[in-house]
Amino acid sequence: MHNLIIHGQEVTNDLLAFTQALIRTQSYSGQEGPAARLVAEQMKALGFDDVKIDRYGNVVGRVGEGERVILFDSHTDTVAVNDAELWSAPPFSGEIRDGYVWGRGSVDMKSGLAASIYAAAIAKNQGLLNGKTVYVTGTVAEEDCDGEGLQHALAEGSLHPDYAVICEPSSNTIITGHKGKAQLIVRTQGISAHGSAPEKGQNAVYEMAEIIQRVEQTNQALMREGTQHGTLVLAQISSTGVSLNAVPSACEIYLDRRLALGETEQTVRDEMERIITGKRATWEIGALLRMTWTGEMLNYQPLHMAWEIPLEHPLAQALSAAYAGVYGHTLQKYEHWDFSTNAVATVSRGIPTIGFGPGDPKLAHMRDERCAVDQIVEAYAIYAWLIDQL
Repeated sequence: MHNLIIHGQEVTNDLLAFTQALIRTQSYSGQEGPAARLVAEQMKALGFDDVKIDRYGNVVGRVGEGERVILFDSHTDTVAVNDAELWSAPPFSGEIRDGYVWGRGSVDMKSGLAASIYAAAIAKNQGLLNGKTVYVTGTVAEEDCDGEGLQHALAEGSLHPDYAVICEPSSNTIITGHKGKAQLIVRTQGISAHGSAPEKGQNAVYEMAEIIQRVEQTNQALMREGTQHGTLVLAQISSTGVSLNAVPSACEIYLDRRLALGETEQTVRDEMERIITGKRATWEIGALLRMTWTGEMLNYQPLHMAWEIPLEHPLAQALSAAYAGVYGHTLQKYEHWDFSTNAVATVSRGIPTIGFGPGDPKLAHMRDERCAVDQIVEAYAIYAWLIDQL
């Protein structure tokens, strides 16, 4: 199987051509429709047993019908490009140059999506699905709403996989977990007054000032807690006043809290209560409302715990064996993602989950985003080998 997957030139060429086609298909969050239809068409062309686009715009493809269920998930949306004229290659060209495929989404994460689609197809073609069902999902709205699209895909299809692989970029290193995340809003209230008589009002920005200091002090304390620690960052601030000549009557900040293993929802709640104590302030989870390309609304509650899969788990063991089978040596070091992913959807449902995908994650969201061609082909081989192992 190793030689067939790695060195099947026709399959490799098709895989890379499809990756290029995906990159050329712009799919900003909320605008994934053309990419979703392209994915569905390719799944059908490759002989998937069932392909659906659900009412939220997620693509769900299936091969096999066995009792053991394996999920490969990637998101179809990308962040926007606002500096196209500064890219070394046009951001939607899908150009292959210097051993890389270039363009927005090449790393985050259309290369991983393409690799998983082709892996499922070859697993079917090569008879690797005895007793197994493989789902490949292309989910929506991940960039703003981690896991929300996948949550709906699983619920809509009544799916509960035995194993889940998140194909986010990892430079083809095995990822055994990532930090949790909470997005939080703090609001302070004041009393409006004319700018010429500030003593008659109460300035909501001044009320927020000490809270901001507490936020920074909290982050500094978290940073001292060791290698695996949480963080707290003020990401946005705004104020409300009746005019530029008035004392602000309200102030709002948006916080990004990353959670280490062992930190819980109660950790966050206790921390936020300490931060606002004694101030005219309230806090809440910073819920987001987003419309999908199909017109359905997502109500995203950004509060997720950190997770980790043990190295002795059968999924980790199988992926390690697949890695060794393709590369000819064992993986020396496992990694964690610093960022959040759709894994929050599977982990919250108790589904054993692991991460693995082509592309350097440091290039995600950046100008000149590009993914190594070799990594795409190798990820495809490892995904197929993993299906065989499980």
